[in-house]
Amino acid sequence: MKNQSVTNNLDWMSVFIYIVLVIMGWLNIYSSSLSLSEDNSILDLSQFYGKQLFSIGLAIPLIFIVLSVEGKFYEKFSGIIYVIGLFALAGLFVFGKTVKGQANWYSFGAFGLQPSEFVKAATSLALAKYLSDVQVNLKDTNRQIQALAIIFVPVLLIAVHDPGSALIFMSLFFVLYREGLPPWYLWLGFIAIILFVLALVLEPWAVILIAAGVTTLIYFRSRIVDRNWIASAIAMVMISGFVFSVDYVFESVFKQHHRDRFNILLGKEVDMKGIGYNTNQSEIAIGSGGWFGKGFLEGTQTKGGFVPEQHTDYIFTTVGEEWGFLGSLAVVALFVGLIFRIIYLAERQKTKFSRVYGYCVACILFIHFFVNIAMVAGIFPTIGVPLPFFSYGGSGLWGFTILLFIFLKMDANKVNEW
Repeated sequence: MKNQSVTNNLDWMSVFIYIVLVIMGWLNIYSSSLSLSEDNSILDLSQFYGKQLFSIGLAIPLIFIVLSVEGKFYEKFSGIIYVIGLFALAGLFVFGKTVKGQANWYSFGAFGLQPSEFVKAATSLALAKYLSDVQVNLKDTNRQIQALAIIFVPVLLIAVHDPGSALIFMSLFFVLYREGLPPWYLWLGFIAIILFVLALVLEPWAVILIAAGVTTLIYFRSRIVDRNWIASAIAMVMISGFVFSVDYVFESVFKQHHRDRFNILLGKEVDMKGIGYNTNQSEIAIGSGGWFGKGFLEGTQTKGGFVPEQHTDYIFTTVGEEWGFLGSLAVVALFVGLIFRIIYLAERQKTKFSRVYGYCVACILFIHFFVNIAMVAGIFPTIGVPLPFFSYGGSGLWGFTILLFIFLKMDANKVNEW
């Protein structure tokens, strides 16, 4: 009877969008990897499309398992799930398999498992559980530190192996903001990003001069009672220290391929045959699609194998070339529709735990979607962020599936909550 109730109350609009995205993703993986094979059998597990179809098949029972578990289970055992996730990340330092220079996989024969994809859901559950405590007020500094610790512990464990995946967890700051985190945290982050980029393009003294001008303007446009020249002076000292540290961080902390990608993006280097090759070929492929695309399996850039990793991080280039601008717009509309649908469902939850978790899901999907599209379009550095439900990879598909359907289970169960 309970299972029937869950089925009846499941948000089928979200499920429908999920199914469409998964099917469209597989079709593009098939198209982008078909040229690499002489055997066109879709069940060939030696090919990317065959493995992805196998992963999709396993995702179906995974969905039923997630939906069959009582909704309260995820709240009650969120802490344990989170700790298990952290142990899985820590275990990579000992048992992790190195793939393309990153030891972020567990190897099981011909298949691998990437724990960071599942820790997104675990961290979201832990954060939702913490924020739903009636005693938690994010105006309190201690509570802020504790909430940030829940996010940054997995970030520190992941960043060593995969900085791109670690970046995704920063999206949870928007959840904290929604739940009462002072807005200056977000402003501080945005300002730091702007200063960092400016310091890479301009001389330090020029950046400091611009910052001084903006600070002076803010000072004199503020009400007299709000003016504090000491705070403004301290802010300028901190900004100056940050700006002068950018060069050291860029040269000593960033790896060479990270520096190259930033330099290509900022126009400081032109290397269309080296580090800039992926982005350049991606832009060519998308641009060649025109309004309506060249047709399914008809992409010349795709079939020619010009775009490396096209079945994973650069999967959207296949959409742009074969489905054109209108097809790309349809994919974007599906993602935007799913994200807004999740936000709508989150707002109508009866418990704070479910609402916070829903916002975590929306933010994680959004940052993946936004960064991947921006990366493929050449307006963001290549950092290895997959497109949810689209990019090749069993761990990614299963991780996103679990993340989404735990929330859909909570939403379906809200009729039993008071």
